[in-house]
Amino acid sequence: MRNLLIHLEATSTLDSLLACAHLVARRFGSYVEGFYVGLGPSDIIAAGADGFVAAAPELVASIEREARERAERIRERFVRFWESLGVPLDGQGEGVRVRWREDPGAGAGLLGSVGRCYDLILVGRPGGGAGMAALESALFEAGRPILVVPPTPPESLGRHVVVAWNGSTESARTVALAMPFLAQAEQVTVLTVREGMVPGPDGAALAAALARHGLSVARHEVSRGEASVGETILAQCRAVGGDLLIKGAYTQSRLRQMIFGGATSHILHHTEVPVVMAN
Repeated sequence: MRNLLIHLEATSTLDSLLACAHLVARRFGSYVEGFYVGLGPSDIIAAGADGFVAAAPELVASIEREARERAERIRERFVRFWESLGVPLDGQGEGVRVRWREDPGAGAGLLGSVGRCYDLILVGRPGGGAGMAALESALFEAGRPILVVPPTPPESLGRHVVVAWNGSTESARTVALAMPFLAQAEQVTVLTVREGMVPGPDGAALAAALARHGLSVARHEVSRGEASVGETILAQCRAVGGDLLIKGAYTQSRLRQMIFGGATSHILHHTEVPVVMAN
């Protein structure tokens, strides 16, 4: 995880995004790029009165001005955060180093394309309709793992890693991409929810495979009872003291889950611990 990309936007997760980026970068000696993309043309159209922006150029100018001002406020917070830690802001040297990047007219869809050259993309937990476009872009277009960051900054990240395992291809791919975290964890817990399993290897098989990497692995299997699978995963992650959750996402053909529910959707919108996901 030597190359990190942070999607920066003016939401309640901004401070937590910066804190999580620092925790990851300090662990791996990472280069960190803060990326602000602002509003794209479709976003500006959507912000207009019924989409009739062409008839109101002053509205477009106002939206663009607000976007520039927002970008400057975020940049100032970004700079202050890293300067307070004594981290170089020119992206040069060894160890943790940082660089600011912005494309204020690109829109969140650019995140997936740019993110293909990074080891990990950090995005804020979506809430109230905000953040989903960036998350979808990163998850479906980048081909890289994402770290979904909750609004409250964690005290630690990656000491006790919980793997939410259901035997699926998506889970297997996510575990493989998250191996740098697993390799440095003090404890790994393989969590399976019986009602959430699909045809494939069980939790015991994954636990044995991870143990062969020399990891300290525990296995935790539960039933969901009256709760949903997503609720059960989050509750059990808290119960065992996990500070990082690894969870396979869904393929693009399962995008309906984001609208109609499912474990992934619940975790995306309610997690209080950072979550590594991959498609």
